[in-house]
Amino acid sequence: MTQRTDRTLTATPVRGMTWGWVGEPGTWSTPAADRSMRAMAGLGVTWVTLAYAAVQDTAQSTEVRWRGTTVSDDEIRDAVGRARALGLRVCLKPTVNCVDGTWRAHIGFLEPDVPGEPTWREWFASYGEYVLHHAALAEELDADLFCVGCEMVRADAQEQHWRDLVAAVRQVYSGPVTYNCDKYQEDRLTWWDAVDVISASGYYPSGTWAAQLDRVERVVERHGKPFLFVEAGCPSREGSPERPNDWTHDGAPSGSAQAGYLDEMLTACAERPWVGGVVLWDWPADLYPAHEAPDNRDYCVHGKPGADVVARHFASWGAPPPA
Repeated sequence: MTQRTDRTLTATPVRGMTWGWVGEPGTWSTPAADRSMRAMAGLGVTWVTLAYAAVQDTAQSTEVRWRGTTVSDDEIRDAVGRARALGLRVCLKPTVNCVDGTWRAHIGFLEPDVPGEPTWREWFASYGEYVLHHAALAEELDADLFCVGCEMVRADAQEQHWRDLVAAVRQVYSGPVTYNCDKYQEDRLTWWDAVDVISASGYYPSGTWAAQLDRVERVVERHGKPFLFVEAGCPSREGSPERPNDWTHDGAPSGSAQAGYLDEMLTACAERPWVGGVVLWDWPADLYPAHEAPDNRDYCVHGKPGADVVARHFASWGAPPPA
């Protein structure tokens, strides 16, 4: 299969949004979903990440269930077609959640293997079936980027398993491949050479962006690969700029807190030419009415001051470089 990794990133930074999370069946092929994606595109978005989750019961379960638990292939086809009609480039991002609420970063197994206990080999066999199915779908749909995993912090150390999975993905998908490491993990991964794009979740506290970008830059220079924040954002809550990754933080609604954080983050990223762009988290398939925005505490910027911040930055990112 001829690889087409030359299509990794565009000449201008990726101006992206994650859409449709968590991919609940029946939510992506509706009039509401169509209205949602059109509203998202109005912010000057040029890329959309379609993110959806399979499930496993606990962090120590080895069966990853995806048939019937997340959006169907036809729903993904519909969403990609809708995105193409709006002129958007597409990243497919299948991931996994634990039914008991444990964050996927804690999925893990005993090492070395213990007879009678679940193993990494069993988990990767099940997870790999899920990922390879969607990699083949990404090839069918000519997706511009495919993400093999997201924020699997304990799994990150399973280097050979990931290398084998990426190699298998390349047998069915000819486009560029990335892995979405969690925040603070960019310089811990040992297999960045296996993928085409280094990508990360950029949920760094307000006031720390310069230091974190300095650290990530050394990783990018060492590997000589494109870099992308394939997730980044902040809930619209008081206190969230100091803990933007914490979706459980119980702050009062605050569009201004979110807007200030997004302005700081996007400004910091724009000042680093090696940052290939940002895909913001997130935009639901069933979008809340704009009049509910002042009381909405989620990451979505629809109807909030953050929408104007995003539109302004994305417009400037689309401008040609100065002569």
